[in-house]
Amino acid sequence: MAAASPASFSDLLQTAVTEPGIISSAYTAFHTYSLGNQLLAFGQCLAREIPPGPMATYPRWKELGRYVRKGEKAITLCQPVTCKRAAQADDGGDEPGVYTRFIYRNSWFVLAQTEGEELPSVPIPAWDRDRALAALDVAEVPFDALDGNALGFARGRTIAVSPINPLPHKTTFHELAHVLLGHTAEGDQANGETTPRSLRECEAETVALLCCAALDLPGVECCRGYIQEWWGQGHPIPERSAQRILKTADQILKAGRTRAGRHD
Repeated sequence: MAAASPASFSDLLQTAVTEPGIISSAYTAFHTYSLGNQLLAFGQCLAREIPPGPMATYPRWKELGRYVRKGEKAITLCQPVTCKRAAQADDGGDEPGVYTRFIYRNSWFVLAQTEGEELPSVPIPAWDRDRALAALDVAEVPFDALDGNALGFARGRTIAVSPINPLPHKTTFHELAHVLLGHTAEGDQANGETTPRSLRECEAETVALLCCAALDLPGVECCRGYIQEWWGQGHPIPERSAQRILKTADQILKAGRTRAGRHD
């Protein structure tokens, strides 16, 4: 069943970045889901005063020996749907093919909305840096920057972190984001549009903030200050950038997981 979008990803991201504790709490409760859906679900639980926790569809809860209580309202999540594009007439229109669109469905319920058999706890997967780099096909190279203020860099599909960096995880996430967001590839282009540097830095540092907050690593406040420096306090992040940021942070977190989880 389709549902209206409860909030734009830009709004969700703005709230998560500015209000401490939201990202960590959402990740703890819903880590088997994408970051965007974690924030969507967490916001709905807060609004309805429902304790966040394990979440599944009605059929999945039934498989697990639990039943959704009568009258409970479903949680709305966003799902990608692959669609076919029909061929247009020979007038310069779209070529036939497939594309992805996102729809909102209200099909999920959290544990607090159900009753039945007790469930075993599901530990949050550990995150491993080397595993993430290998899975993302990004290599780490020696740090050779001559700028004494630089603590890391990204070139092509490589990153480097200064050995004296006080927050190596934060910089790792930031530089990985530059690679995965395509910023380093833009630098190799002789022609074509490129992302303004202020937006590149805002996107990369917001990815770093999401990853640090989700994994409870230090550096979140430094990220906030950096984002304000490059993007300005109170300025909303563009919707397209918000989607890219959430997708990239999700890629990094999933790539480094040492255990897999199920979500439905």
